Amino acid sequence: MKSLSVLFTIFSVAWGTGVIPPPGPDGKYTLAAGGIRAQFIPHAAAITNLFVKDKNGVERDIVIGFDNASDYPASASGHYGAVPGRYTNRIGNAQYTMDGVTYRLEKNDGNNTLHSGPNGWGFRTFNVVALCGNSITFSIHDPNNSSIGMPGAVNGHITYTLSPKTWNVKMTATAPEHKTPLMLTQHTYWNLDAFSNPDTDLIFNHSYHMPFSQRLLEPDPNMLPTGNIVNIPEGDINDFWSKPKLIGADRNNPLWKGNCGTGSGCGGYSNCWVVDKPKSKVTKPVATLSSEWSGIKVDIYTDEVGMQVFSCYWSGGDMPIKKTQGGPGAATNGFMQSSGCIALEAQDWVDGINHPEWGRKQFYGPGERYKWETTYKFSTL
Repeated sequence: MKSLSVLFTIFSVAWGTGVIPPPGPDGKYTLAAGGIRAQFIPHAAAITNLFVKDKNGVERDIVIGFDNASDYPASASGHYGAVPGRYTNRIGNAQYTMDGVTYRLEKNDGNNTLHSGPNGWGFRTFNVVALCGNSITFSIHDPNNSSIGMPGAVNGHITYTLSPKTWNVKMTATAPEHKTPLMLTQHTYWNLDAFSNPDTDLIFNHSYHMPFSQRLLEPDPNMLPTGNIVNIPEGDINDFWSKPKLIGADRNNPLWKGNCGTGSGCGGYSNCWVVDKPKSKVTKPVATLSSEWSGIKVDIYTDEVGMQVFSCYWSGGDMPIKKTQGGPGAATNGFMQSSGCIALEAQDWVDGINHPEWGRKQFYGPGERYKWETTYKFSTL
């Protein structure tokens, strides 16, 4: 790998000429800062690799993805490392009403629409509009109705910036012509052991904590919010607020199967927690994920009021583990297994456009600016 000084020199020269350098031979753009290195691709503005050192000083690639950029378009349904849009997560019954007009969408999640349907941003190629040694900005022009039922054009920008042991993500979007639904997220899947733990290749040994999330959007059998917002009692299967808890701590709980979808029998988590973070706690992370085995910890700071947590019950099987993961003696068979990762998606409340009683702002335009920001800080236990 080139030294940081060389990388900065190359990218600074290119930036000065106004010419964006091409990606590497694997189709990925590489950024670096102290103690962190990451790679990104234009497809879905996705992060493909994120390297940090574990408690023993071994560099680990802790996000799920593919070895080559060309592998992503065929597997975009997983949204690995992607930015889904222009409206992330589910829209109930594939429709919504805006200013008295009902808009109907394509169904791609049972009777619902997921991540804006089969032509959402997770299936698009973004443009690289700015690049330097530690930052990259992607842009997208999303035309009117390119995702059926989404009126008006949207212009979006995604900026990824690395600083020492830190990854910051900023997203902005405007709808200049017509009011439209807007809600984004970063859809990274994590395994802090990088599939190198000889005892397990699953996520159940990871500890998770959400100190400001004592409420949950109550799901129906297909994980669509009912509209009710329920309190989470201490000790409940969905209690990650009272203290840190292993992801797999409640695997023997009778409620485990079906907790992420009684209609499908999904075991684990695919739920949206409310983030009730007081302004007095602005410097505190809203979520912390860590692994005792690798010693890697990530603290998540966000301006969003929800956190969708998916423990990858439906992922894996045919998902090959990257060559940068799965060291000698690892428990893996070369493919990620069900419950082998976890997605932590900071976002607004799911299907809020169909629940005006919540008072969430999820329609923007004309000309209004949507903003989203989340920061991931890495350390070792």
